[in-house]
Amino acid sequence: MKRRIVMSMLAGAALLTSTLLGTGTAGAADVPARPADVPAEFGTDWHDPVTAAPPVGRPAGKFCEVPLARAQFRDFTPYRGTYTPPTGCGDRWSKVVLRLDGKVKGRQYDRLGYLRVGGVEIFRTSTPQPSPDGIEWSVEKDVTRYSDTFRSVRGVEMLIGNVVDDTYTGVLDIEVTLTFYRGRPEGTSPDRVLTLDGDSALTTPRNSERIVAEVYATGSGGGCEEYWYLTVPDPAPYSCKAGHGPYREVRISVDGRLAGIAAPFPTVWTGGWSNPFLWYVIPGPRAFDIEPITYDLTPFAGILNDGRPHHVEVSVVGVPEGQSGWSTPVNVLVWQDEQRERVTGKLTVHREGDLADSSVYTPGSEHAVDTEGAHRLTVGGHVDTSHGRVRTTVSRSLAHSSAHRWTDGETTDALEATWTDDESVTVDGHATRTRRTYTMDGTTTLGADDRLRTVLTLGDRATVAGTHGGRRTSWSRLDHSYTGDATYTVNVPRDQRHAVGTTSERYRLHGSRGCYDRTLTTVQGVLTDDRSRC
Repeated sequence: MKRRIVMSMLAGAALLTSTLLGTGTAGAADVPARPADVPAEFGTDWHDPVTAAPPVGRPAGKFCEVPLARAQFRDFTPYRGTYTPPTGCGDRWSKVVLRLDGKVKGRQYDRLGYLRVGGVEIFRTSTPQPSPDGIEWSVEKDVTRYSDTFRSVRGVEMLIGNVVDDTYTGVLDIEVTLTFYRGRPEGTSPDRVLTLDGDSALTTPRNSERIVAEVYATGSGGGCEEYWYLTVPDPAPYSCKAGHGPYREVRISVDGRLAGIAAPFPTVWTGGWSNPFLWYVIPGPRAFDIEPITYDLTPFAGILNDGRPHHVEVSVVGVPEGQSGWSTPVNVLVWQDEQRERVTGKLTVHREGDLADSSVYTPGSEHAVDTEGAHRLTVGGHVDTSHGRVRTTVSRSLAHSSAHRWTDGETTDALEATWTDDESVTVDGHATRTRRTYTMDGTTTLGADDRLRTVLTLGDRATVAGTHGGRRTSWSRLDHSYTGDATYTVNVPRDQRHAVGTTSERYRLHGSRGCYDRTLTTVQGVLTDDRSRC
């Protein structure tokens, strides 16, 4: 059995082109089942997809709802429509919430999709795999930062590429709405939201004083890049080879000069790790709401503010030359100095460390690839604004370590991996330090009886601390974990798989603004535990 065949089918749904996720949040209908209600194996239906992550908080007061997209995706034809701003809610909003509601039934693979308004990508998602009887799910996202985009009539484009035929019968029925809450937003929303033109050129307003790029980076769309973390160097006998190995780094450059680095999140889609029974109810972290990578480009504002277009390029380290497989659309968020027509500045610091990227293959009855990777970048600069000179320094340090083990024929395939992405942004003595840690520890085993078992643990963790003058001003700690253990018979019709599986997810978010802690557990597709601790 080759992993590229059974792991996932996002390759058949290639893209043609700080958020909290609320997905099918539990209500009165989500009362956990009693043990007697749990079947001995998966049947033809299971609980609708649900996640322990919190729904988006919604403020009190007047709100307006605007339909954004309504489509049934059967192929690779995008939905196109027109967005019109809400009436009766003004043009300044305390919050804007996107909500996707989806339905699908029959047989279908996981699919990847995007939603753009006026060319700005505001949402990227993947889909659950349906039961024969059908499922429904929902996703919420705070999109307040795109308020500038929502203030005028704009074109809408949405695509969840799909294949419907005699075998894959699931039509994706999707509806997306925006809800606007009147009032002043917390903090400051960007004054402008820009995209790159067809030549990857960016022209910023000449009075830009803060510039942040966000990249919706996803490995998908063909080959093995949708599960890049399992790829191996060319000499190793494995179904997914990728040049030097699994180290990936998403870079952004300005006029050919490296401006930012980041570790991509190792998203596992709902067909991942050879076993859809792991994901029928609880998706992996971020699978339904793909968070963009953000880069603070303010040190480059003095260069970008000259009124001329500048070349901004995103690249992914580790992808073999000439091979596709990553989608990296870019939005640029800009805050302007209303008191000045022109903000000048200068890039004063640019220090790049050596890139470490080593994957060592050791042959044997159990093949082994051990990978170590690391990189550092510090950039700094200043802008001269109406309120004085503002100095910004951005430092980022990446590290990756993984141990990949498999046997001939890949009947046993195991990976233990850790990624860290440490970032510090200092603005005139105010520092925000973010430490992100992603973990993956899993094994897939195919027995002589064609019973395939996958045991997997995933982690998405982050600590954020704000300081000023050596004193902590804010903090938060996220610990989002998933565990699953599922077994089924391969190479047989769907009704003969005799699948069993237990999955669990815990989402903990603590900090100076409060506490959230929720755990979900499923057995054979039945929700058996839904527990909140805060």
